[in-house]
Amino acid sequence: MATVTTTITLSLSFPLDLQIQNPRFVFKPKSHQQFFNNPLLNLHTHSIPTFKISSSSHSHPSTTSPSNSPYSDDPFRTAQFLTNPDLENLKLLDNFVYSEELKSGSMWVRVMKEEEMDITVALLAESFAESMLLPTGYVGVLRFLVKQYLIERRTLMPHTATLIGFYRKRVDGEEEEENEEVELAGTVEICFDKRGANASLPSPIPPKDKPYICNMAVQKSLRRRGIGWHLLKASEELISQMSSSREVYLHCRMIDTAPFNMYTKADYEIVKTDSILVLLLLQRRKHLMCKKLHLLSMPSEIDISDSDL
Repeated sequence: MATVTTTITLSLSFPLDLQIQNPRFVFKPKSHQQFFNNPLLNLHTHSIPTFKISSSSHSHPSTTSPSNSPYSDDPFRTAQFLTNPDLENLKLLDNFVYSEELKSGSMWVRVMKEEEMDITVALLAESFAESMLLPTGYVGVLRFLVKQYLIERRTLMPHTATLIGFYRKRVDGEEEEENEEVELAGTVEICFDKRGANASLPSPIPPKDKPYICNMAVQKSLRRRGIGWHLLKASEELISQMSSSREVYLHCRMIDTAPFNMYTKADYEIVKTDSILVLLLLQRRKHLMCKKLHLLSMPSEIDISDSDL
C-alpha cells in the first residue's frame, strides 16, 4: 500500500501504505437489520464495538424516488447542487459492490455510508499514527482531523468516494449468515476527476484531471489475505465505471517494497520519483505510478494469496 505524504496539513493527505494495529472491529450479522455504529473518537478503546448488519449487505439497490429536486435523489446527502449526470453517478456509487471469494473467507467492498464514518476514521487515524511513529497521545487529535477531512470529502461526491471493505472468515460447520463474524478489513479513497482532486497533492504531483487512488489502509490482523489487492481491484473497477479516463495514478514510498511489488504485479509503472531533496523536508521519497486500465477492470487471475496486503 502506497503513501500519500508524511506531513500533516489542513488538507490531510494520509498515507496509503498503512498497516493497522488498532483493535479489531467485529460485526455480527443478523438477518433484516441495518448497520449501526458507536462513536470511536475516545483516545483509549477498551472494548471491541459490535455492530449488526443485514444479511443482504452485499447488495445495496437504490431506494430513491423520482423528484424534481436536485437534492432528493442524493443517496449520500452531499448537500450540494447536483446535475443529472451527478445524480446518475451517485446512484452508481450507491449500487456499487465488489465481492470476491478468498481462500480463507469472503470479502466485499462498497462505498462508505455516513453512519460508517467513525469506524473508518478510527482505522485511518490509528494507521497514520503508526506509520508516522507518533505517540499514542496524538491519536485522538488525528481522529478529529481525519473526521473533518472525510466530512469535507463527502461533500465532493460523486467526484470522489471512500470505499470500505469487509471480510468474513470461513468457518466450517457453521451457518454462514448467522454465526460467522464480519470484520472491517480496510478502506481506500478514489478521486475521479479534477473536481474531486485534493487541494494539496503530494509530490510527485499527479494530473488532477485523472483518477487517483490514495489513503488505503488494511487491518494488520488481516494481512497476507489479499485484502489490499482487492481494495485496489475494486478501486479500478469503480473507476472504469465512473471515469472516461483510463489512466490511474497512485503514490508508493520507496521504502515500501511489499506495496511496490503489488502495484508492479498489477501493471502499475513508475512515472516519476521524488528528488532526494524531499528528505530535507523530513518526507519519505515516493514513486508516482500509473496504470492504463482496460475497458472493464476485472479481478485478476494472478495468485495473490501470499501478498502482504
